[in-house]
Amino acid sequence: MKTVDRTAGQLLREARIRRGVSQNRLAIRAGTTQSAISRIERNRVSPTVETLQALLHMLGEDLVLDAVERDAGIDRSMTRERFKQTPDQRLAYGLEFAQMVVDTHKANAVA
Repeated sequence: MKTVDRTAGQLLREARIRRGVSQNRLAIRAGTTQSAISRIERNRVSPTVETLQALLHMLGEDLVLDAVERDAGIDRSMTRERFKQTPDQRLAYGLEFAQMVVDTHKANAVA
């Protein structure tokens, strides 16, 4: 699933414009002021999830929250391959890797 990072203000502004509703009209529906809507849209204030959900609902849209696994930069296929090795093979690999790190650090310190 591709995620798009948008602020609450951007979500609200996009929905409001998509629905052809002015800030003032949305404020009247929400029982607040136009300036309060403007502050949210300009990211001057951060609404609660409940407030954002309610404002979007007034515009005929739903707020959809989801959680996705974050890419931590770990190649899981390499981890699976490593676990196919015996403990002694994994230890030898780890020692070789550690020595490479030490050698690289020393080489960079000299340069």
